[in-house]
Amino acid sequence: MAHLGTGRGRLLALPAGLALTASLGLLPAAGASAAPLDEAPAAGTVAAATTTNGPKLSYVVNVTGGHSTVKAVKKAISEAGGTVVIAYDQIGVIVVHSQNPDFAKTIREVRGVKSAGATRTAPLAVQRTTDIAAEQPLSAKEARTAADRATDGQDPFEPLQWDLPAIKADKAHEKSLGSKKVTVAVLDTGVDDTHPDLAPNFDRAASANCVTGAPDTAEGSWRPGPTESDHGTHVAGTIAAAKNGVGVTGVAPGVKVSGIKVSNPDGFFYTESVVCGFVWAAEHGVEVTNNSYYVDPWMYTCKNDLDQGALVEALQRATRYAERKGAVNVAAAGNSRTDLASDEVTDKTSPNDTTPVERVVDPSECPDVPTMLDGVVTVSATGAKGLKASYSNYGHGVVDIAAPGGDSTAYQPPEAPATSGLILSTLPGGKYGYKGGTSMASPHVAGVAALIKSTRPHASPAEVKALLYKQADDMACTNPYDINGDGTVDAVCEGGKRDNGFYGTGMTDALDAVRR
Repeated sequence: MAHLGTGRGRLLALPAGLALTASLGLLPAAGASAAPLDEAPAAGTVAAATTTNGPKLSYVVNVTGGHSTVKAVKKAISEAGGTVVIAYDQIGVIVVHSQNPDFAKTIREVRGVKSAGATRTAPLAVQRTTDIAAEQPLSAKEARTAADRATDGQDPFEPLQWDLPAIKADKAHEKSLGSKKVTVAVLDTGVDDTHPDLAPNFDRAASANCVTGAPDTAEGSWRPGPTESDHGTHVAGTIAAAKNGVGVTGVAPGVKVSGIKVSNPDGFFYTESVVCGFVWAAEHGVEVTNNSYYVDPWMYTCKNDLDQGALVEALQRATRYAERKGAVNVAAAGNSRTDLASDEVTDKTSPNDTTPVERVVDPSECPDVPTMLDGVVTVSATGAKGLKASYSNYGHGVVDIAAPGGDSTAYQPPEAPATSGLILSTLPGGKYGYKGGTSMASPHVAGVAALIKSTRPHASPAEVKALLYKQADDMACTNPYDINGDGTVDAVCEGGKRDNGFYGTGMTDALDAVRR
């Protein structure tokens, strides 16, 4: 996902001007299935001569069975012209590189292989960096004004953070800032752990670079490069910027935050990187993961397509594993103004790493991942007036909960002293700035989940999610919804006051999270 605010944008944040990308469905390829197990050749019996002069692609191979099966499949992978990058035996997912154009077709025929597919449509290339759309920095005048308005106990720029009182985080902080024993992993573009608001709470042991599909723990590998997106650093600040008399305050300023870099320098979030991120988080005791992106190159990844279906399978295995190991997975609903509960949507943006084709899909069969994976908490965004943000995806039965993500100041202006309808947070290099998007809503919920886990350290992920939904403040549907006041209904909310398509179970509540 490259430039923010362009057709390729995969990060679920918007540039300061709130330029929105069109992001709708895709026509699934004709469904096909691998040969039944009893008809498939045994692992290690790939007989046909392999071709290794095609484009070098990355694949995930999903295996059924135990260690012996994985070992045999690895041998078959080699015989089919593949090179194993890493095998996640915990979930039966193997990351492979191959230049055999028939690799996926060949390996699907091997006994013990449930599914296999290419993770991208563009060949692997030497990584290169690209510029990103400019964000809206915090001005010196705003900073001075905010600092002058800050009361005792507030960080200097907290008066500009209208989002904290919107979820009662300011009141929650009077009772608890959260526990240092809780870590929220930010799976994103990287986190600048040298930022003065993040350094006190950064968990280096739970941080890594997963871009290749295998974890790299070299010092600073989790940081964004100088021309890479600042998105992950902004998200991290919303979750856990320290309450230290500097800058801004996070939703859970007493918990730890880690950075797991899962996007390459061009800004693409590929399956192998995201799988690595979830497994790394799971293996390092993370209690919450935040996921403010969708997995490239498909905005909607179709389960009945052989390649795409393998990606959904690998990602579902990874998120379930993280939850089994104790993590609550929270994800952004997306910025396409789309009803994810509808029978069909049109996607003109996928695949976004080569040439997009227009497709019509059913989101129930072609989910937006990871947000629509089973067990993941799906977060919609609201603006400063508490209405669904103009760009936010929605959907009854899909959206679980709502949180501030910001909106155009023209649509939903905040109350003074706040001046921007967007979300203020940390940026690399010790800076601060505004962003808007469901990317900014998701970390509010991740922060609240971290507060719940801090208050109830023995709660299971299922119990944390149940409390998250139970404690949310009910929000009735906004109908008619005409966010720009032009007389045209922009979206229709379905459901009742306690659970509906715009707000799910309601606005996330930080104060209830710290009440025992």
